[in-house]
Amino acid sequence: MDEKKETFHYTYSASQQVEIKSIREKYMPPTEEEDKMERLRRLDRSVTKAGGVISLTVGTVSSLILGVGMCCTMAWASSLFIPGIVIGIVGIAGIIAAYPIYAHMVRRRRKKLAPEILRLTDELMK
Repeated sequence: MDEKKETFHYTYSASQQVEIKSIREKYMPPTEEEDKMERLRRLDRSVTKAGGVISLTVGTVSSLILGVGMCCTMAWASSLFIPGIVIGIVGIAGIIAAYPIYAHMVRRRRKKLAPEILRLTDELMK
């Protein structure tokens, strides 16, 4: 008679289980508390995001303006020296203004979003 050897082989991998759970959680409907927490995180990120984008843009453009001013004073020293200095000063002023712009926007955005963030934190801490 033929003997059938039926065996069961099981391999447990903790890292695979963690990966499977993380993938599964992406497709599960969020609970009410997770929705509130995600909204709180999104609001917190949005406070600094707009100010960061605008201040980086101002700083980058101002750096380029400063570079144009330097180019005018060094390459075309005879004809564009004085305009190059003025252009460079405008670039330096923009670079200096980048951080105060960021700080002002963050302060204004925090003031605007503070009631909603405090409400959500109160609900989540209960």
